[in-house]
Amino acid sequence: MAERSPWETDDLTAVRDLARSFCEKEIKPNIEKFIEQHHVDRELWNKAGELGLLCMSIPEEYGGGGGTFAHEAVLIEEQARIADSSWGASLHNGIIAHYLLAYGSEEQKRTWLPKMASGEVVGAIAMTEPGTGSDLQAVKTKAIREGDEYVIDGSKTFITNGGQADLIIVVAKTDVSEGAKGISLVLVEADRPGFRRGRVLDKVGQRGQDTSELFFDGVRVPTSNLLGTEEGQGFIQLMQQLPQERLIIAVASTAGMEVALEHTLAYTKDRTAFGRPIFGFQNTKFKLAEVATEARIARVFTDDCIIKHLDGKLDIPTVAMAKWWTSERAMAVADECLQLFGGYGYMNEYPIARMWADQRVQKIYAGTNEIMKEIISRSL
Repeated sequence: MAERSPWETDDLTAVRDLARSFCEKEIKPNIEKFIEQHHVDRELWNKAGELGLLCMSIPEEYGGGGGTFAHEAVLIEEQARIADSSWGASLHNGIIAHYLLAYGSEEQKRTWLPKMASGEVVGAIAMTEPGTGSDLQAVKTKAIREGDEYVIDGSKTFITNGGQADLIIVVAKTDVSEGAKGISLVLVEADRPGFRRGRVLDKVGQRGQDTSELFFDGVRVPTSNLLGTEEGQGFIQLMQQLPQERLIIAVASTAGMEVALEHTLAYTKDRTAFGRPIFGFQNTKFKLAEVATEARIARVFTDDCIIKHLDGKLDIPTVAMAKWWTSERAMAVADECLQLFGGYGYMNEYPIARMWADQRVQKIYAGTNEIMKEIISRSL
């Protein structure tokens, strides 16, 4: 990340400096603590809100920063720079807030977005169910209308920010007789009777993130909590917002490749074996030459996607390509770099070990990479 991307302006560089300082001071010294407790400190959200680092791409009239996706990309990159995966800010800022902005009523936007921007409210989206992964049409959670309320029953799993979320966007069937046409998005406040959190899940990576199970047992919410003007719009809403989620993964994966390269270059130039730096061996130099090339390609591709997205021209197949390719290559890069650390690379005290474990899930969420290939193939 040494060279400035073509989409980065002087204003964004100032945001990057602020984000870097925040990540270095508030997150980096606490990464081990967050991993041990399986969640970030709640006050981290408030501190970020005070600095204006939350909802930067949300209009100022709703309490946001009035910026663009580029502002979110800067924060994603700076969080990747310290090899942290504990703080679920990219979901909160780039996904949850944008569902509200795009589909929320004026009252919903004015109620929730300022609180999300301040850090008072943490957001989550409950899509995945124990028996339903990428096939969102098959969700079994129900939101059945009774008078002026929805009664919600069902369970969700793998929910990022699930342990701390104050507001959850729930993917549910408002019409169980329909497939995709019966899906709606409904807002559920975490203090509603019948809502409960399950365990924070024990994951291979991203161990500081409060990824949780959520349960809805007869949870009643007013029909005004529906996202959108009518029932049955949920599947379309999901399809419209998933491209930005996939771009977020591409940004994080690309930054991860660059950071893995930086760490490995420093280590191999400092560490010696057989009387010379590990970097002096041809295999090391050649492997890192490959990594540097792939990181450069990923950067160019991702930057182009960001520019297209800022111009409203990023199409679904292209962002699927970006999500698939960058997440695949970032995992391969993490593996190659870990190998060059030798036994130390397998020790959790080294950031490369965390990066290797954390990166693996990028190939799975926001639609598995197999789904990405399916999307790409439809455009051929």
